Amino acid sequence: MKTLKQILILGTIQFLGCFLAMSQTSSKPVKVSHAEPIFQDLVRDLGARKGEKEFNIGADFSSTKNYRENGYLAEYEFAPINRLGLEVETDFSFFSPKKETAKEQIPGNRLDGIRFSAQYSFFVSEKAKTSLAIGYTQVLEFNDFKNYGKGKFITGLTYSPFFVAAKRWGSNIHTLVYTYPAIQHEFGENGTSVDWEINSSVMYTIPNTSHFIGVEVNKEISHGKMAVTLRPQVKIKLDSHFAVGVVTGIPLNHDHQNNSSFFRLVYEP
Repeated sequence: MKTLKQILILGTIQFLGCFLAMSQTSSKPVKVSHAEPIFQDLVRDLGARKGEKEFNIGADFSSTKNYRENGYLAEYEFAPINRLGLEVETDFSFFSPKKETAKEQIPGNRLDGIRFSAQYSFFVSEKAKTSLAIGYTQVLEFNDFKNYGKGKFITGLTYSPFFVAAKRWGSNIHTLVYTYPAIQHEFGENGTSVDWEINSSVMYTIPNTSHFIGVEVNKEISHGKMAVTLRPQVKIKLDSHFAVGVVTGIPLNHDHQNNSSFFRLVYEP
């Protein structure tokens, strides 16, 4: 027969065991696996868990009738608490004229901007295989390199609140919608302009792997006109830390642009 002291000790041990189990469960909330787009990627995984982080570098190669553009990005994203993702990103653009184009007809090389973003997953349902998130992106826009010291260093700001909805159908088919207004304020100009981005994607994950193939449909509404670009893509998981994504851009209704290509290297510590 147990003594009162033994009963209290056993009860305390059981209580601590239950508390630790609950703590471990609460530290890892439910997270639904979604295949997220490569070109217009999200701030952090939907349903992000505290401590997650990721480094990305990317390269975008495109051209118009008058010039070629090489774009490069570097970004760092992390989750300081459950469900919240933060990101900082830098984007650079370098232009070169085609043979028949004068240099003064092309944009100047520049640091396009620095982007600060936050994303919060307010609904994550394992049963419905659905995640919903809201967020905000603030972009600082910069002058061309050749104009440094000749005018404003920061030329404008872009404000973008956004909404994300993702659903997995069965085990391998993933759909996602990511939409936002881009509210642009150019310093020295009165008023602001508002463009809209509506990006949707359908992905298929290869069974028993972390690889996927699919397509993004990027739709931009500017001055009452819509430009649509299809972006077939593939993401290959190289190992537990590295993945690479390859995207082809196919413009459907903006004749001044040719096909483009985009590459992204992802590192998760």
